[in-house]
Amino acid sequence: MKVAVVKETAPGERRVALVPEAVTKLRAAGLEILVESGAGDDAWVSDDAFTEAGASIVAREELSQAADAIVMVGRPDEQVMAGLRPGQAVLGMLTPLGDPDFAQRLAGTGVTAISLDLIPRTLPRAQSMDALTSQANIAGYKAAILAADTFGRFFPLLITAAGTARPARVLVLGTGVAGLQAIGTARRLGAVVSAYDVRPETKTEVESLGGTFIELTSVGPASGEGGYARALTEEERQAQQDELAGHIARHDVVITTAQVPGRRPPLLVTGDALKSMAAGSVIVDMGASALGGNVAGSQPGETVVTENGVTVVGAGSLPSSMPAAASAMYARNISSLLLYLVKDGSLTVDLSDDLQRGVVITYEGRVVHPSLGGATQEAEPPGQPESAGGTDVDGASD
Repeated sequence: MKVAVVKETAPGERRVALVPEAVTKLRAAGLEILVESGAGDDAWVSDDAFTEAGASIVAREELSQAADAIVMVGRPDEQVMAGLRPGQAVLGMLTPLGDPDFAQRLAGTGVTAISLDLIPRTLPRAQSMDALTSQANIAGYKAAILAADTFGRFFPLLITAAGTARPARVLVLGTGVAGLQAIGTARRLGAVVSAYDVRPETKTEVESLGGTFIELTSVGPASGEGGYARALTEEERQAQQDELAGHIARHDVVITTAQVPGRRPPLLVTGDALKSMAAGSVIVDMGASALGGNVAGSQPGETVVTENGVTVVGAGSLPSSMPAAASAMYARNISSLLLYLVKDGSLTVDLSDDLQRGVVITYEGRVVHPSLGGATQEAEPPGQPESAGGTDVDGASD
């Protein structure tokens, strides 16, 4: 079985789906690895390093023709999409939720599309494949570093001959994987850290990292299934925003982490809350996306300063800003999933398997994922026109 690694082309994306260590592991399992020339350049992995691990370096045009499976970090670009053929497998963080047209388009190519961002995170055997968790760890760490770099004062308490600098007061909204990593990193930098989540069971995790857990009186527990929070009602959401505003105003730095796959992230820091913050304060919005963000007015990949001097960082793909570490962790995730799926030298799909049922989007020309309509959506045959149709703080995940 031949597995191909393509070079990522999305703006700002510097990760690569496999690294030499993972290539060695996959080759030991009998897989042949093809790598597009230059695929690892932005992650500081040279073609020579891939070759030494046993991979073959090829041009992109050859990948689609030769590969049985194509692995990537994000979605396939238009050139890759054009070269897909029935029976191939495509693996990556395809983010299909909320975009049924994209899923239908993949089904129309006849490929087996597998999305790592849909890994059932509560299954013990899926932990080594959990790309969301591995990348969220990096994002949380980087968010705290970015906040410290943007903040115009010290994070730790400093006592010097020139006077004493008090420690920064940091508030983290959302205590999932990214939030907990942000808490731990900010504490290691010397900040005084508080955190909030609607799931009261996360209080012990926050306190174990040296943070103070904030309990709101206006919103009761909102724990959902699988360790996630449930979505709040409109009344709960408004009460949450109103009470959070008072806490936000007392902090120098706020890091927000709430994301909802395929939907608009919950608004946690309103325009009024922004106005209540002191000049020089910093907010890092990890929920910033094209659909909106956790902070009023934040824009993904952009930094804006409000009229009262608050810097709002719309964090883009933070893992991509640490491409070497992020690629190494992601490569372990995707290689573990590949080895789970490959039986007797070929990728085998079994939709009765709960793990596979969670990650397989399309199979044999159909959209099969339950969250995308199950197996009821029939795609047009390959080569025919596409059909014309068609959590942390607040029920969110990171």
